[in-house]
Amino acid sequence: MTNQSDTALSDTAQPDLILVAERVTKRFGGLVAVRDVDLSIPRGAIVSVIGPNGAGKTTFFNVIVGISEPTAGDVSIGGRRMIGSPVRAWVEPFTWFIPAVVLALLATAASYAGLEFFALLGTVLALIALMTMLLAAIVRPLWYMRILGRLGIFRSARPNEMVAAGIGRTFQNIRLFANMTVRENVLVGMHLKLKANLVDAFLSTPRSHAEEASAEKRAEEMLALVGLKGRGDGLAKNLPYGDQRRLEVARALASEPSLLLLDEPTSGMNPNETAEMMGLIRKLRQELGISVLLIEHDMGVVMGISDQVTVLDHGEKIAEGTPEVVRANPKVIEAYLGKPAT
Repeated sequence: MTNQSDTALSDTAQPDLILVAERVTKRFGGLVAVRDVDLSIPRGAIVSVIGPNGAGKTTFFNVIVGISEPTAGDVSIGGRRMIGSPVRAWVEPFTWFIPAVVLALLATAASYAGLEFFALLGTVLALIALMTMLLAAIVRPLWYMRILGRLGIFRSARPNEMVAAGIGRTFQNIRLFANMTVRENVLVGMHLKLKANLVDAFLSTPRSHAEEASAEKRAEEMLALVGLKGRGDGLAKNLPYGDQRRLEVARALASEPSLLLLDEPTSGMNPNETAEMMGLIRKLRQELGISVLLIEHDMGVVMGISDQVTVLDHGEKIAEGTPEVVRANPKVIEAYLGKPAT
């Protein structure tokens, strides 16, 4: 009999889909914010999620990026299950102590055999192993996640793991580091891609210098791409509102995502800024091959750039299709304009 997770994996192992969300549900106590929402994003597509205020759009976004764990459902990236209900999670705490216990037993055996040096060494290694595993449980590096996978343990990915998997995101309310320079904000977005370690930084090794120079060059390229060329030395807080939105996009691009999530990217913009942002989104798809998923209230933007539109209302998907199909859907019209009087 095929279990639910196996079904999710087989269904999402399609090379033309960058993201597949299946039956995603999120409850907050008795409130169901998102209920059984399915969404598939083809590679290279621009997909919009729309709906009235309180429809569950941002909650759905937060589940996809790993900020909020779903009550039910799965999210897969490139065929790899990243978000979903835990599997054998109760086993994980045992993995933290097993290496230390094994080493402690060896140290005890050495002590009984009169090998005091090896007994002391085993005790020290047991303490190091315990601290390493506890730290790994917090940081969750790749080797640790591989161990969990081999043991059949699954936990939903955290936001940093979703970024490493190829997800970039901007926010509805701008979240820049206001007192850092424009360039530094972009460099922050690259930290998962940098290979130099603390030793390299402390000793100022050639690798550290080379990587720093490469990162700064890449940051300038990202700024030029979003229309902020030559603005890298200024403070982020001194940028006009529309340029701050662009800087958020540049920072998200710095992690080299394959899927970019934009939460109301034109919110608060004037018509000229909105048109420029639409042009930028098209440019990202054309030049970088990035898939885009956006929440947007401006129907002119949604209908102007989307390949596919998904409509949520009260946490449920009520319509999906091309902009033309969705625009004519009676349920969508009712959700936005209300039910006509009889």
